[in-house]
Amino acid sequence: MIPGHFTYHRPASVADAIKLLSDLGDEARPLAGGHSLIPMMKLRLATPEHLIDLHSVEGLKGIRQEGDNIIIGAMTTQYDLLASDVIASSLPILHETALLIADPQVRYRGTIGGNVANGDPGNDMPALMMTLGAVYTLEGPDGARHEAAGDFYQGAYFTSLEPGEILTAVSVPAQPAGHGYAYEKLKRKVGDYATAAAAVVLTISGGKVATCSIGLTNLSETPLLAEDAARAVIGTTLDEASLKKAAAAAEEIMSPAADGRGPVEYRKSVGGIMVMRALKRAAARAG
Repeated sequence: MIPGHFTYHRPASVADAIKLLSDLGDEARPLAGGHSLIPMMKLRLATPEHLIDLHSVEGLKGIRQEGDNIIIGAMTTQYDLLASDVIASSLPILHETALLIADPQVRYRGTIGGNVANGDPGNDMPALMMTLGAVYTLEGPDGARHEAAGDFYQGAYFTSLEPGEILTAVSVPAQPAGHGYAYEKLKRKVGDYATAAAAVVLTISGGKVATCSIGLTNLSETPLLAEDAARAVIGTTLDEASLKKAAAAAEEIMSPAADGRGPVEYRKSVGGIMVMRALKRAAARAG
């Protein structure tokens, strides 16, 4: 349970961090909250020769509104999200989801950037960011670029980050007043990854679903956007038949691994249930 030898770096700026990553290459890893990387290092599953701590980098922390978007710095912690009035008023589903991440000790240290950037399919924020239409700011040796959350995840622990790049901010569209939202998560115990989880954001007009987006957590090697499931409920009153149709459409794209959380068919079935629960709870909040 003791990590291997590594050289510790603590850059003061994004430019310094990028230069270190570029110069040191594949043997360097950035450190945000550390809740994924440090345990892997203790088990010697990850053995970076250089660790680049981002905690002193200026400008990577904070929450602000710019026009219709909420900009969240990558080193903003889950606790910061929970304490933010901007998040509570404009993105309440982000507040709800942060409360379901691990436990208070983890939330005080864990960052949104670390949660979305490492490509872990069990993390809660990636599917939520896809559901909300978030865009990531990625900065590297060639400057900054922007990538939609839906295009960022390519496989388990595999993203579109290029060598030398770090994720510096997340931009999320503020949701309209009166929208409905819910994040439903089944887990074996406090602090565990989801057996299955579903995020829903929708609006209601004239008693029927006008818009809807559904994201799925830990039900494939990447987070999923259940577009067919969302289309299945648009124009409906969310009657039981529509809910079941949405759940079935969501299950069609699920490909969870059989593990200690259950066999494949069980996890898919639970995933469908999470979709129905999230839809009903989101609809109850809309108005």
